[in-house]
Amino acid sequence: MLNLIRQSVNNCYGETRQHMKVFNYSSIEAETVDCCPSNVQVRWLITKDMGANNFAMRLFEIGPDGNTPLHTHHWEHEIFILGGKGAVFDGTKITSFKKDDVVFIPSDERHQLRNTGKKLLKLLCLIPNNKE
Repeated sequence: MLNLIRQSVNNCYGETRQHMKVFNYSSIEAETVDCCPSNVQVRWLITKDMGANNFAMRLFEIGPDGNTPLHTHHWEHEIFILGGKGAVFDGTKITSFKKDDVVFIPSDERHQLRNTGKKLLKLLCLIPNNKE
């Protein structure tokens, strides 16, 4: 995971606040996603540990013919496709997407992300830190 020196300052109200952080995504180690059947890695770019209280930002890299499992949960996904092409599957219907597309998956909706191309599929996926 990311090793950052936490810098803080006092604002005009005497509260301690975190500084902005700027870093290259490649400084975060890609982790193999254990639950995924094939060829999926994730980088946790922005997390609660960094001071992001509301949302986590993850970069997924899905290789050709790779996919996430078909699953559901009680939180939504906001996804931006950075590169490649793929599809989201809800158990019955397949909807294609490509670079620069946006995907919204509501809470409690079955979903699976698939790489349908020959190149690496890269996407940003935001989820809430509080998943209750």
